[in-house]
Amino acid sequence: MTKKLLKSTALVSSMTFISRVMGLVRDIVTAHVFGASAGMDAFMVAFRIPNFMRRLFAEGSFSQAFVPVLAKYKENHSEAELREFVAGMVGTLGTVLLLLTVVVELATPLVVLLFAPGYWRDPYRFHEATSMLRMTFPYLFLIAMTAFSGSLLNTYNRFAIPAFTPVLLNFAMIGAALFLAPHLANPIHALAWGVFLAGILQLGFQLPFLKRLKLLVRPRIQWSHPGVKQVMRLMIPALFGVSVAQISVLVDTLFASFLPIGSVSWLYYSDRLTSFPLGIFGVAIATVVLPHLSKHKARENEDEFSHIIDWGLRMVLLIGLPAGLGLFMLSGPLLSSFYLSGAFSVHDLMMSNKSMAMFALGVPGFMLIKILAAGFYANQDIRTPVKCAAIAMGCNVVMNVALIIPLQHAGLALSTSLSSLVNAILLAVFLYRKGTWQFNSHWKRYSVQLLAANVAVLALLLCLSPPLQTWIQWSRGFRVEILLALVFGSMLLYVVVLRLVGLQFRAFLSAKRDIL
Repeated sequence: MTKKLLKSTALVSSMTFISRVMGLVRDIVTAHVFGASAGMDAFMVAFRIPNFMRRLFAEGSFSQAFVPVLAKYKENHSEAELREFVAGMVGTLGTVLLLLTVVVELATPLVVLLFAPGYWRDPYRFHEATSMLRMTFPYLFLIAMTAFSGSLLNTYNRFAIPAFTPVLLNFAMIGAALFLAPHLANPIHALAWGVFLAGILQLGFQLPFLKRLKLLVRPRIQWSHPGVKQVMRLMIPALFGVSVAQISVLVDTLFASFLPIGSVSWLYYSDRLTSFPLGIFGVAIATVVLPHLSKHKARENEDEFSHIIDWGLRMVLLIGLPAGLGLFMLSGPLLSSFYLSGAFSVHDLMMSNKSMAMFALGVPGFMLIKILAAGFYANQDIRTPVKCAAIAMGCNVVMNVALIIPLQHAGLALSTSLSSLVNAILLAVFLYRKGTWQFNSHWKRYSVQLLAANVAVLALLLCLSPPLQTWIQWSRGFRVEILLALVFGSMLLYVVVLRLVGLQFRAFLSAKRDIL
């Protein structure tokens, strides 16, 4: 089973890696063309609002409620009953999203004020955010249907297609920035139109694969269907749980809207780079783990359920700890190598560097949350993650208030990272107390091995990485060469030290639990 999980994770990671690389190219292009300008700040708000809704209604509460019920239908019901459930689900969800889209389109200025009240003092950013939100919000319906299709494909072990789909968003936005922007009176609007086009492309890409599985059914509005009712019952509390996590992100945007022009963009560029390992490994592992957890829960195989969670946590820490450390130590070099050109100035680099270092501290926490929360969702326990996320959000708000004055936008990033660690710790404690995950003796030795390898990487980067001012003086090509040398050198050292302290990598390819 563990070999199958690792193979599926590697497949999703490779597809997600392509998507993330293209996402990085997208950010490089947008930074070069638009920098951290007032227009870019406005677009960030117009894009973040439908993205917030997407995480609620698509990848968040819906998928966490839908996947376990879908897995049960797939295991215990006929194909006809499964298709009827899918038809009722897509029709009901689609109707809700269409109504929400109409409401937001009619009340766009109020929505912008809700999410970025600081823009009220800046007529230009308020007007641009309002105009672009009208272009971007229909993306919510399209991407939610795409995520729905992706959940179906993942349940049938077609992981590569949903993992590759986000690449189309990057292609659309890159094309819009390079080819559409020069022809518009306000070039920043090209990004908003690119988002709308991306929604059409992503949904259209997945439909043929659903048809092959005979799951491309005619939507039906069926509120009374037992499966739909069960998903809705699970989705409502999950909606609060996911919204708590996503509200923390929006709280940062809300606070940042009162800060100087560029603050929202600085947070965006730094957050995007720190999200790179989370998107490639953390989300990939969680995407693969949730359907397997749901399947073993449906079969009441509690022993294997615990083993899968344990495997996921070990994998996340193996990757997440050095990733967070590397991003913290190399935040300036990364930003200068990728973004420092065109409209993205040295001042933008310095400001983004402050927030990126703070975001990097939360990378392990964000990755752990993906696995730990899946353990509760597969058990159809939504309340506990909600409780943990609510406490974490409260901590985030308090720390935002405390840190925004002395640290400005970097304080918002630091509070986000610290609240993610709080959330992860709470989830782990509750999962252990419920007996869903067993804390085995191998963790003591494993912790020492990880500590030794990460200390070695830290020492290497402290000794060999030059000051940021030196990086700025170098040409872009030379920056990239040195950065790659440091990254691959750190990775090699990490693996060598792990082997020297006795870590057996075959542990992650074996079904035996005591091999560590």
